[in-house]
Amino acid sequence: MQKFADKSPDESESLRWDDVRYFLELARQGSLSAAARVLGVEHSTVARRVAALEGRIGIRLFDRLPKSWSLTREGEELLEHAARIEEEAFAFSRATLGVAALRGTVRLSAPPAFSSHFIVPRLGALRRRWPGIMLEVIGEAREANLFRREADLALRLERPRAPGVAARLVGKMGYGLYATRDWIKRPPDAWEFIGYDDNLRHTPQQQWLEKVAAGRVFALRANDLAALHQGCRAGLGIAALPHFLARTDATLLALESDIPAPSRNLWLALLPDVRRSPRVKAIAEELAALVQENAALLD
Repeated sequence: MQKFADKSPDESESLRWDDVRYFLELARQGSLSAAARVLGVEHSTVARRVAALEGRIGIRLFDRLPKSWSLTREGEELLEHAARIEEEAFAFSRATLGVAALRGTVRLSAPPAFSSHFIVPRLGALRRRWPGIMLEVIGEAREANLFRREADLALRLERPRAPGVAARLVGKMGYGLYATRDWIKRPPDAWEFIGYDDNLRHTPQQQWLEKVAAGRVFALRANDLAALHQGCRAGLGIAALPHFLARTDATLLALESDIPAPSRNLWLALLPDVRRSPRVKAIAEELAALVQENAALLD
């Protein structure tokens, strides 16, 4: 193997997990800038931490190329070991939840509009019951990686398929046609629509709206439900909106459709070892009850 100057046993054994983490992310991304974005640091920090690791173990892990960093043969041999260290670190982090009391942070990942317009406005009672828990709500369209502790719990519109993820069906979220009063006065052949862009045309609600529109004009397309909602409120056209968002909006009215409207399942997902945490279990039960108590509004 290529080596730097020999290190004493004490120096070579004093590995730091953080340095291994930087090595692993740089190996995955292939460039300092990409790894820095993922890690949320400056690219110079990534270079410095990887160089520190190389110096500590006496092995060159990367070849520095003009636009990328490429693993050396030695780096490739150590990559699998680094991945196992990462998994053990995440497993340890998850296991700590199992011995925690009803205090601390619970991180929830959920669709953005569902987070801001359904969950957060109903958290008052939950806070009074669990004053020691701080709920961190992450509104995001992507699926958070539970294994990497990006979230402790996730509300999803599709059943998780990853092995080892426990999923519970807690309710349904229905959709309908909504518009301002002006559109209801117009003849149906003059209707215009608001919908998702090409990136989200695969969603059940957008496929349904395309069938309803049947070739009629789309005045606005967006990749964000909040934008569609606001466009609908502004009178830009007719939108397929979830009932929980539109039924409570006094500016919007529901329209009838001959094509049955879709509904989507709401899945609550978490990992079995995380489920042993008292605070995560408490929040999971509260969220399931919250959805079930508001079934009439949602579906």
